[in-house]
Amino acid sequence: MSSNETLKAQIIQKAWEDEAFKNQLIADPKAALKQAFGITLPDDIKVKAVEETSTEFVLVIPTNPAKVLVTSNAVESIW
Repeated sequence: MSSNETLKAQIIQKAWEDEAFKNQLIADPKAALKQAFGITLPDDIKVKAVEETSTEFVLVIPTNPAKVLVTSNAVESIW
């Protein structure tokens, strides 16, 4: 598992175990990530957290890599 996947798993685990964190993560993801994990994201990066339910699912369509110019591992440095 990559370090990005590990971090995402830790964030999800904390949201499952800590209702207050989950609520903050949904309301203000950047503040929640900074407070709980010490992660500071640049102002130009937007983060959206949503919660799936038994009747509502989220499908994330990643950016098409052919349309993205990535320099100096900028994407990896976000997570």
